[in-house]
Amino acid sequence: MTIPLGWIIGMLCVLGGFALHGGHLSVLWQPTEVLSIVGAAVGYMVASNNMRVLTHTAKAVPAAFRNVSISKRLYLDLLCLLFEILNRIRRDGLMSLEADIEDPKTSALFAKYPTIMKDHHLVEFLTDYMRMMLGGALNVMQIENLMEQELDVHHQVAHVPVSVVQKVADALPAFGIVAAVMGVVHTMGSIGLPPEELGKLIGAALVGTFLGILLSYSIVGPIASVMEQNNEVESKAFLCVKSVMLAHMNGFTPQASVEFGRKILYPDLRPTFQELDDETKAAKGK
Repeated sequence: MTIPLGWIIGMLCVLGGFALHGGHLSVLWQPTEVLSIVGAAVGYMVASNNMRVLTHTAKAVPAAFRNVSISKRLYLDLLCLLFEILNRIRRDGLMSLEADIEDPKTSALFAKYPTIMKDHHLVEFLTDYMRMMLGGALNVMQIENLMEQELDVHHQVAHVPVSVVQKVADALPAFGIVAAVMGVVHTMGSIGLPPEELGKLIGAALVGTFLGILLSYSIVGPIASVMEQNNEVESKAFLCVKSVMLAHMNGFTPQASVEFGRKILYPDLRPTFQELDDETKAAKGK
């Protein structure tokens, strides 16, 4: 929810500074300029993207206004789930997990971690590679290569809405200039008016440039930045699964394998070694 707060701070400072210099705020309200700039931006976005991308963007933008659901608790749960899976493989063999992998929604093991079950993409990623391990047809290098390719596709898909919003932000200053030029053209056609009337027309035209730049850098641009940051945080869960599973396939113990996953997390969201050790010991004792 930092985006609306940033908008409020920016608008108060920009408009407050204008007012303190003796400017009249009513002058900045030019509905026709807003219509031209916003309409051109929306038209540009629709014209330069197919319906699949537009639909994906429409779903992704509102998520930027919500707090990211990733927390230290979620990573702890993920690491504990991975530890339990690997520990059971070590104790009872890989085939003991077949029922859990095939239908995680009815699995008692997965049910212990509802925060993980909420992310069906993450659960699907985990169970798909567990299923491949059950098949036994792929070696470690092949699994790692396939994981990297899938994560690359995942990153590309997540970045598409970011790119759409960022391109709109980059185009807004130009659309502001278009609106300003249209205002100047209108002013030149009214050259016979008194100077005070011409001043108002020129001022209204210049508002177009102002609005285009303001909308770009203060309104739309921050949305793209937050979307990109959220994508980076959310991708860490997938990288964590990848690191733990590859460590396991390379022969490390369950405790050492989850440590590989813990180490790649962002420091502020990373559980400490002691926190993870306490949680895994508690899970092991259940």
